[in-house]
Amino acid sequence: MTLSIRTKLFLTLLLACAFSVLAVQTSMYWSFRHGLRDMIEQRLNERVESIGARLVAQYRADGSWSRISEDRRLWMELLSTRESGRRDERLAHSSRQSRIGADAVDRASPMPQHGPFPERRRTPLAKRLMLFDAEGAPVYGRRDQLKQALRFPLRLDGQVIGELALIPGPPIHEAAELRLRQRQTRVLPIIALATLSLSALLAWWLSRWLSRPVLRFREITCRLASGHFAARAPVTGRDELAGLGHDLNALAATLEHNEQARRRWVADISHELRTPVSLLRAELEALQDGVRPFDVGTIATLHSDVMRLSHLIGDLYELSLSDLGALSYRKAKTDLAEVLEAEVSAFRAQFDAAGLDLQFDNRLRTAAIIQADAQRLTQLFGNLLRNSGQYTDAGGALLVRLSTEKDGHFVVDFQDTAPGVSDADRERLFERLYRVEPSRTRQTGGAGLGLAIAKNIVEAHQASIEALPSPQGGLWIRMRFPQTP
Repeated sequence: MTLSIRTKLFLTLLLACAFSVLAVQTSMYWSFRHGLRDMIEQRLNERVESIGARLVAQYRADGSWSRISEDRRLWMELLSTRESGRRDERLAHSSRQSRIGADAVDRASPMPQHGPFPERRRTPLAKRLMLFDAEGAPVYGRRDQLKQALRFPLRLDGQVIGELALIPGPPIHEAAELRLRQRQTRVLPIIALATLSLSALLAWWLSRWLSRPVLRFREITCRLASGHFAARAPVTGRDELAGLGHDLNALAATLEHNEQARRRWVADISHELRTPVSLLRAELEALQDGVRPFDVGTIATLHSDVMRLSHLIGDLYELSLSDLGALSYRKAKTDLAEVLEAEVSAFRAQFDAAGLDLQFDNRLRTAAIIQADAQRLTQLFGNLLRNSGQYTDAGGALLVRLSTEKDGHFVVDFQDTAPGVSDADRERLFERLYRVEPSRTRQTGGAGLGLAIAKNIVEAHQASIEALPSPQGGLWIRMRFPQTP
């Protein structure tokens, strides 16, 4: 049986509340029992002290214990008299009735031994008190029972005139105390049951409230899994669930953006491939219809179109391998300055033919050794040089500089002259199939894959690449390569 998160939350909260209620009820019952026992003991001590005071007063009047010893009725009255009116009379009357119905016992007669008493069998306070004179002779009671008794000295004018002893026994409960105990015994379970019921309702409401965002997130996740990337989760608050909702919405936005990029990528590839294919088709149909003669010039045009299509397909294939991580890199210790200088020298004749000034500034006094694939670096720098040569205005220049930073990174800068690139276009330069001028013909511009391939090569070498406005008025491409330790 699988429990939902709402059920688990409900059971968890209910169990926590149940344990809390049980702990509170147990502590309350324990505190009540001990508090009641302490109160009974305190009242018992007060009663014994009150009885002791009356005994001392009687001794002051008589001058000895002889009258109390001879008159058992007086002894019982002194034990039963209270300070309160009605209750004193009731207890005194009860003491007299118990004395009348009791067996006539001698003051030195043995009193029953009191051990642990059953709950329903209680011994009156009068039967648990013993009186001894100053020499320890019993006035009422037995000396052998003094070992376990509580002893209260009786003093008159600072001198001990006797001793009042209390035989241990069960607590003597008053009627009000018994009623209070019974009431608490009945009320506590009712309070516990009512508290548990309210806790169950609160736990049910809290479980619904806490699980509602999770259920919404689950619904959004299912919609994302089915391809509805525009779905968003409503988020309120600033807690962990709200953070999860923001993360889920960020994931949905990323998936939506990637899906849009995929569709745009497919559409752009289709357009890029359709254009050279359409040119080839037109050329071939013209040959079939006899519009164009089949000569060396026609063959050269067809070959140029095929090579352009082949180059585009090769770039697409290489870019896909790079995205999949399948592009092979054979890294070894490589001199960055040597590779860069060789590639600049290879493009110098092409720049001269286009009327562009190509400069190389190596500010390093030593070799720039990095862990890299020399062939991929050659491809990287070739793409950047080719891109600059195609888009820089005639009479312009390109400055290639190699330097180092304080943190040890090697920096390669490509700074060309006009035309420049706007801020909005610079942010998208490294996107696939993106051109600054969409109307540019494929004869003068590429398919927009060179910089995307360059970025993948740079990142594969744990380096970084960025586009900045050039101080010379054109585009500035900056790359930072980590040194080999």
